[in-house]
Amino acid sequence: MLDSSLIHQLAHELQAAEQTRVQLTHFSRRFPGMTMQDGYEIARAWMQLKQAQGRTVIGHKIGLTSRAMQQASQITEPDYGTLLDDMLFAPGDIPTQRFIAPRVEVELAFVLKHKLQGPQVLVDDVLAATDYITPAIEIIDARIEQVCRDTKQMRKVQDTISDNAANAGIVIGGQRVKPGEVDLPWCGAVLRQNGVVEETGLAAGVQGHPAIGVAWLAQKLFAWGECLQAGEIVLAGSFTRPVAAKPGDVFDADYGPLGRFEFRFV
Repeated sequence: MLDSSLIHQLAHELQAAEQTRVQLTHFSRRFPGMTMQDGYEIARAWMQLKQAQGRTVIGHKIGLTSRAMQQASQITEPDYGTLLDDMLFAPGDIPTQRFIAPRVEVELAFVLKHKLQGPQVLVDDVLAATDYITPAIEIIDARIEQVCRDTKQMRKVQDTISDNAANAGIVIGGQRVKPGEVDLPWCGAVLRQNGVVEETGLAAGVQGHPAIGVAWLAQKLFAWGECLQAGEIVLAGSFTRPVAAKPGDVFDADYGPLGRFEFRFV
């Protein structure tokens, strides 16, 4: 495992990369013995750095939830990252200069009314603790380059985890529904980019049920002595592939009965 001074050094490198919009080379290539645990330690140090600068935690995101993505990353479980207050956007204009290589994913967000804590949290516990569920778009980004500039190899999951699980923003819109009001696995969405349908999907693509990942996250945080807090937003995982965004792109996220909203990168 990496020592604490190196972990904090890499956290500062991520902060600088985000501010300058200059991507870093793969941490896993620089430090071949780097583990997933190291990745989470780096991400935590980075988020603590941001909090020391005035940011506040508003929730968490779960990534790599589909079987295809886990197989591609050679892992058997999702990953997770932290949502901060300056990552939250309303439908409308999204400032492209905030990002390096933004991509968008279609998700559902769980907003909690009760704390979720423990080593054996189940789907029913998640639903009971949820105030409402709402459509959400995650904006992912890469402070660590996706493809190594020298070897042309894809970054490893350790790199993605250290990069706050690639999280950069969240757009929330559409309707708010109680957990019992909809059949969550059958919630679907159509994502249009500049009028063209780019992605469609069902929330069942998130491990069969979007609440499964939320339960998994509560268990993972318990190991750190932490929990999911009342009022937090939890992004349950994407059920479409990420779609690259550039200045001028207009996205239309249509969740059918759960509502529809637009956002534009400017």
